[in-house]
Amino acid sequence: MSRTADIRNTDASAIDTHAQQAEPIVRFAGVGLRYGRAPEVLSDLTFELEAGSFHFLTGPSGAGKTTLLRLMQLDLKPSRGLVSLFGQNIEQLRRRDLPFVRRRIGVVLHDRRLLEHLDAFDNVALPLRLAGRKPADYAADVTELLAWVGLSNRVKAHPSSLSSGEQQRLAIARAVVSRPDILLADEPTGDVDHEMALRILRLFVELNRLGTTVLIASHDEELIARSGKPVMRIEDGHLDIREAP
Repeated sequence: MSRTADIRNTDASAIDTHAQQAEPIVRFAGVGLRYGRAPEVLSDLTFELEAGSFHFLTGPSGAGKTTLLRLMQLDLKPSRGLVSLFGQNIEQLRRRDLPFVRRRIGVVLHDRRLLEHLDAFDNVALPLRLAGRKPADYAADVTELLAWVGLSNRVKAHPSSLSSGEQQRLAIARAVVSRPDILLADEPTGDVDHEMALRILRLFVELNRLGTTVLIASHDEELIARSGKPVMRIEDGHLDIREAP
């Protein structure tokens, strides 16, 4: 069975594997972050995300949502406090271990970071290639996932020839193709229509059912309400978590 077919058909054993982790998959304790001598962008963040959880992250523009995601993807280090991923203090990670940790984290960013010299197929396949998988083993998975995000007719297209919405869907496909332990998505449905937004939400939900911990930064109140997932709200650098309605 292909990987994307797995995403649409829950595998209980995958859920159990993630659930057996003793430590929360993400832990922040008294975290603050500032740039230079400026006031803190984030202040006293203390929370835990259990393996297999699903949260939305909301808040006004400039509140620190993207900064929080960057801390989780090891793009930034806190000015103070503890950030722990997979039970490991990120301050204690050796430089040579960082690529292996990052491969466990799928990321959808505002700037997407698609590689122009690669076509759509190879952009999505890149995480699998870096993990050492052979094209014969992943070709069907990548093709099916591109179809799932509505890009089956754009397999050979390069990013510059795609619309903004198509680029966003391509970035999402790349982020989920390796079925990461953590998925971080920054406004993943901002450039797609309502129907595609719901389709992407279903993809994230099914990935979560397989055990992936999902955190989505979004302003889409309708999408958040439809999901029924708990919400983390960040404002003025402080975080509040509300349970699902």
